[in-house]
Amino acid sequence: MKLKTKLIISFVIITILPAVLTGFAVWGVANYHIKAIERTYGISGEEYRDFKQSIGTLNQIPEVHEFLSTMIIGVILILALTAMLMILWIYGSLLRPIEKMEIAVKSITEGELDFELHPEKDDEIGQLCKDIEEMRKRLKENAEEKLKNDKDNKELISNISHDLKTPITAIKGYVEGIMDGVADTPEKMDRYIKTIYNKANEMNTLINELTFYTKIDTNRIPYNFAPVRVNDYFNDCAENLSSELTNQGVEFGYFNYVEDDVKIIADAEQLMRVVNNIISNSLKYMDKQQPRINLRVKDVGDFIQVELEDNGKGIDAKDLPYIFDRFYRTDASRNSSKGGSGIGLSIVKKIIEEHGGKIWATSRPGTGTVMYFVIRKYQEVPIYE
Repeated sequence: MKLKTKLIISFVIITILPAVLTGFAVWGVANYHIKAIERTYGISGEEYRDFKQSIGTLNQIPEVHEFLSTMIIGVILILALTAMLMILWIYGSLLRPIEKMEIAVKSITEGELDFELHPEKDDEIGQLCKDIEEMRKRLKENAEEKLKNDKDNKELISNISHDLKTPITAIKGYVEGIMDGVADTPEKMDRYIKTIYNKANEMNTLINELTFYTKIDTNRIPYNFAPVRVNDYFNDCAENLSSELTNQGVEFGYFNYVEDDVKIIADAEQLMRVVNNIISNSLKYMDKQQPRINLRVKDVGDFIQVELEDNGKGIDAKDLPYIFDRFYRTDASRNSSKGGSGIGLSIVKKIIEEHGGKIWATSRPGTGTVMYFVIRKYQEVPIYE
């Protein structure tokens, strides 16, 4: 029952109920006293035809005074009873829910969110209870999310510290070797300097990854979407990858099954980041003497599908569903000196989703992993004049 309806009912009860009860009481008591007067004094209706005479006659009868006193007491009792019933009703329907809400709001203010507030009735007060309960749920979700973010940030700092410490230690060792004269030949000096350069690049990559993660976490990635011809883009991408991977002793295969006129809407720079992150992750955990990476581009209806396959150590089935989660690292990567920060693949997933696509992986431990992602084709809509 709505609050407005309750107020209308309350008004009707307060105004009509006392009048009705008083009317019944007057009628009953009056009949009783009239009969008593007629029996005692034998007065008929003739004595009441003249108003002044009737008033004088009634004033001389004690039963009339008793009747009036009884009526006054009756009206007072009726009003008191009505007021008491209204107080009980209002308390049950208004004050008690308000007290529950007051306790709930006080608990929320003190940070206690492990309770539930159930509305008793479907009215405005009940709706207010629902709103407070919804607020409590959201505050609890935010508090739990904050705790999770704090935990993730601590884990990130720990991972970054570990990943920075490794190249810094190496750089420090090689610099000390140079200072102590260990690199006493041009060949040794050249090898030491190259190692220092490579370790510095590792640190730079990690810092760039962390900077980009900060942007992705606050949805501030600068995307520049434009139509991209699939074959031209991935042919150039494969050419660059082939040169880089060959220099690292990695066998590279490229297979393109897409027609020349197929386009997608993409940010070319961010899409290249996706490919590089996946390949970098593959090389980080490569355990074969002859590493191999294959890039395949396929036409699958309304989408183009990109596959990046490696012959690395693979991923356990229990870890596979979580590899795109932020900060997630497999047991093998945690125990490895090459363990990353755990944000590379989460960045990849975010970029693909921002392109309206989807990413997933399949893997066989000891055999290798295949990363798949799909992006919708760009189709020009003809304009008819």
